[in-house]
Amino acid sequence: MKPWRAIAGGVQVALRVTPRGGRDAIDGIETLSDGRSVLKLRVRAVADGGEANRAVTELLAKSLGVPKAAVQLTSGATARLKQVAISGDPVALDQTLRALTAAHKPMRKS
Repeated sequence: MKPWRAIAGGVQVALRVTPRGGRDAIDGIETLSDGRSVLKLRVRAVADGGEANRAVTELLAKSLGVPKAAVQLTSGATARLKQVAISGDPVALDQTLRALTAAHKPMRKS
């Protein structure tokens, strides 16, 4: 199950973010213990003053080839589990997300 879904004007993506993760990267898809799927991200930024959230939006924008303004945090500003809305063509965004996560084997978190 993919952690994103098409919405009007883009996609909604469920994330699990690791701040101070040593590098900025998309680490694939993870299935949480409750069965939900999330896109795993790690960022170098610390979770202080919104720095990690800014790093997350910048990483997603760069990886998906959209402007930074197209990535909006919709929930989870102070949590590891977040939701973002990404504006753009839902079909193109879906294809790009599939390509970004294809190299990573899905993980299951206990």
